[in-house]
Amino acid sequence: MNDTAGETLDLSFVIPLKNEAESLNELYQRLVDVIERLAVRFELIFVDDGSTDDSLALLQALRGEDARVKIIQFQGNFGKAAALAAGFEHAAGRIVFTMDADLQDDPAEIPAFLKKLDEGYDLVSGWKRIRQDPLSKTLPSRLFNAVTARLTGVRLHDFNCGFKAYRREVLANTPIYGELHRYVPVLAAAKGFKVGEVVVRHHPRLHGRSKYGIERLTRGLFDLLTVLFLTRYLKRPLHFFGGIGLAVGGIGFLCLLYLTIIWMFGAPIGHRPLLLFGVLLVVFGMQLVSVGLVTEMLARLTSHADKGYVIRRYYF
Repeated sequence: MNDTAGETLDLSFVIPLKNEAESLNELYQRLVDVIERLAVRFELIFVDDGSTDDSLALLQALRGEDARVKIIQFQGNFGKAAALAAGFEHAAGRIVFTMDADLQDDPAEIPAFLKKLDEGYDLVSGWKRIRQDPLSKTLPSRLFNAVTARLTGVRLHDFNCGFKAYRREVLANTPIYGELHRYVPVLAAAKGFKVGEVVVRHHPRLHGRSKYGIERLTRGLFDLLTVLFLTRYLKRPLHFFGGIGLAVGGIGFLCLLYLTIIWMFGAPIGHRPLLLFGVLLVVFGMQLVSVGLVTEMLARLTSHADKGYVIRRYYF
């Protein structure tokens, strides 16, 4: 039995999973075959996000043979971002890899990630240039990636790729929650880390089924808005809400100013729809500015105390 307890590790692999029993043994063997050729100290952290098949039993069997296999079992299904956050919290490696458990990510690409990191990058994301997925998934993904790159300024081709490598410093300074795992490169770049990408092979899914549906696009849109706010206005929310409020209130003020001028020249304005419209815009603008002030104060007082997941048991 191999044991990494108490060692300083070179690599940690954080692998979220749900109902991937058919893939786990092969994934473990392929990972070990590649990593052992690198002659590094490593650990494999599998995060069981509420599996209902034999995934946990198979992982326990693997750990019985190899103590480098570590397991975090969630109490229920809390999502990929929570699984990654839990894995990051317990990872001991100087470099942390993330990958999916469905065998679509190829462990043979690991040396390419390490080579890119050696070029001075802090975070390296995989780019599935040729995807083995149906058109119903690839087309929306391309649109999503293009919009995200345009709005955030981070020029990656594949934000959704779960195959990534991080220096420990990146994860220590970029907490994730909700559904923000796909935007870690954006959050990291906003803090000055150097982000790059490597082209990776993408294999068709052989077992099980995808856990993601069309609803991921809707969540992705809201997450993108969240990330834009976090990277541009988190420390100055008044600039966001106040800016919109001043613009809206300014339009309302101009409407009322126009009505005031024509009223002074004798024109009746009491029944004009523009009067009500102008008043509503001014009131709404004042409310937005007030929201900005309140948010500014809350930003100084609050922190993300709730981790967003509950761990049932560790196998370390």
